[in-house]
Amino acid sequence: MIVLDTNVLIEIFDKKSVKGDEALEMILESGESISITAINLHEILYGLRKYARPVKEVLRLPVLGYAKEDASLSAKIELETESKGVPIRRTDAMIAAVTINRGASLYTLDLKHFQSLRAFGLKLFP
Repeated sequence: MIVLDTNVLIEIFDKKSVKGDEALEMILESGESISITAINLHEILYGLRKYARPVKEVLRLPVLGYAKEDASLSAKIELETESKGVPIRRTDAMIAAVTINRGASLYTLDLKHFQSLRAFGLKLFP
């Protein structure tokens, strides 16, 4: 399973984005199932509604919930990265935790935010 980060969703939903077309092609070629997290859903709906864009397509995507074990792991990720002097955004730690706990791979266009989280078991796509 591939979990799509918000920046990938933005590019895919932008009909004029070459990056989005390439991302969608790679996802389709992988043959993997896709999903988003409840956190990504919040981020994308906020942006779409703020700029009066349609939301119906994003609501069709499967959504992974945020559970107790995700909260535990995301707090650990956030504290450990902070103690190493490389703090991570709370929402990124939450998305990473959901992805790790489901044994999925995260597809993001912002590798610098997530690269260091491989130490916690985060797999990145591709």
